[in-house]
Amino acid sequence: MIVSGKLLVSLSLLVLVFKVSHGQPLVPALIIFGDSVADVGNNNNRTTLVKANFPPYGRDFVNHQPTGRFCNGKLATDFTAEYLGFTSYPPAFLSQEATGMSILTGVNFASAASGYYNWTAQLWGAISLDQQLNYYNEYQSVVVNMVGEAEANAIFSGAIHLLSAGTSDFIQNYYINPFLRVYTPDQFSEILMRSYSSFIQKLYGLGARRIGVTNLPPIGCLPAAITLFGSGSNQWNIRLNQDAILFNNKLNNTSQTLQKSLPGLKLVVFDIYQPLLDMITNPSDNGKTPLCVEVNQCNKKRKPMVLRVKKSLLWNRYI
Repeated sequence: MIVSGKLLVSLSLLVLVFKVSHGQPLVPALIIFGDSVADVGNNNNRTTLVKANFPPYGRDFVNHQPTGRFCNGKLATDFTAEYLGFTSYPPAFLSQEATGMSILTGVNFASAASGYYNWTAQLWGAISLDQQLNYYNEYQSVVVNMVGEAEANAIFSGAIHLLSAGTSDFIQNYYINPFLRVYTPDQFSEILMRSYSSFIQKLYGLGARRIGVTNLPPIGCLPAAITLFGSGSNQWNIRLNQDAILFNNKLNNTSQTLQKSLPGLKLVVFDIYQPLLDMITNPSDNGKTPLCVEVNQCNKKRKPMVLRVKKSLLWNRYI
């Protein structure tokens, strides 16, 4: 994904919200949960089709090698780490890089095709959010053994925790799963809200006090949605965008309730819907053109014939 200034400004507000100043990483760590928007390689060694550890992924990243990021270069979470003053990015928890002192400044548990609904992850062989929390619990035990309980608790409570999920629940499960279509989009969103609320409460119980969560993008404009549900028109699906707005409204309301009920919690919802919609609606204003590469072209055996990176907005084939 090519990240624009508008989206980066939205995410970098995290720095201001949590009072980071003087150009130093005053937060002790950055902890990341979620799906393909944040996955940096946790799916690499799993039995799943949802991987990005082969070219052309990573062509513009460090050393121009694929890492498991569903992107040509840096993810939004990578930019966030830089804005917070970190000199490295949180490593994938299941990678060989997640060892030693480096994990004290954070790790990444995100897994492509995961979601709030646990069956979404199971359907695609991804790591569910519940399992990501279990891994976080394991990580905490390691940190306690390294620095002691008091310092470890200070790291956990002072760390910024980021969560990106929900898109896969709709695109890769709800819309293609006849068993879930017994629910209306409103009802399914309510199910996801219960899972979201449970996740935040469990994360809070593990000591997290600073949490940022992204809302849904305009899912009807995403390449996967256009390919699967565009009826061959290569046009946006307005209905899917309306479902995203409905979900986002519920996410805002649920987050406000959690903020009020959990003492000391700073919970921020980042709007990525409107910045992305603006970029898609007015691509020329952001130096882009209305270019969409066929979703199924990006795999190990077949590379996209045209990789116009600087002119393209989206790279991730799973969103």
